[in-house]
Amino acid sequence: MSLLRTSLPRVSRAFSPLHSQAAGQVRGKHTVPDLAYDYGALEPHVSAQIMELHHTKHHQTYVTGLNAAEEQYAEASAKGDIKKQIALQSALKFNGGGHINHTFFWKILAPTSKGGGELAPGDLSNAIKTSFGSLDALKSKFNPTAAAIQGSGWCWLGLNPVTKQLEITTTGNQDPLTSHIPIVGIDMWEHSYYLQYKNVKPDYLKAIWNVVNWKEAEQRYKEALSN
Repeated sequence: MSLLRTSLPRVSRAFSPLHSQAAGQVRGKHTVPDLAYDYGALEPHVSAQIMELHHTKHHQTYVTGLNAAEEQYAEASAKGDIKKQIALQSALKFNGGGHINHTFFWKILAPTSKGGGELAPGDLSNAIKTSFGSLDALKSKFNPTAAAIQGSGWCWLGLNPVTKQLEITTTGNQDPLTSHIPIVGIDMWEHSYYLQYKNVKPDYLKAIWNVVNWKEAEQRYKEALSN
């Protein structure tokens, strides 16, 4: 079983199935998932150039790194090399987190022609009103929090599994969200916006809401409440 599937069960669906080499089976490799829309479908809010580079280059880099780290981990495990297994933890966390986060990110975006940016009345809309007052109020709290991330990271709208309330939180680097169940996540690494918005993160954050896939977010919210 994949180490990452074991330690991060909430987001394990971002991965393809893995099988134990010790059992003599062939281990499947992680792959970059296809997008449900064309690279230019999110324009003018996110450029086709950014989407193509982000998907084919950056996400692929995390997948390549994760596959390599898991192969090395399996070899070290077979040899009983605990020191090597420990040394590989950072690579597994960084690349595994990058794969998890980006697989989530692609699904939480949608072209405006497919309903991107439109939050329909429903359970999630009601929860946002309860926690923040309105969608605009959510954005007014979310955007400054995201813009204030130092270096690289992610900003999330997540469901607190204890209180069942929606909360805004952040993670650094490519750390996946484990304290909350992710409902909406925005990539704040420069590769997600710099070619289009330069260093003006507030402009990127204002634009990205126009292509948030609220239908996907609604489904995730309902699943999170039921689990």
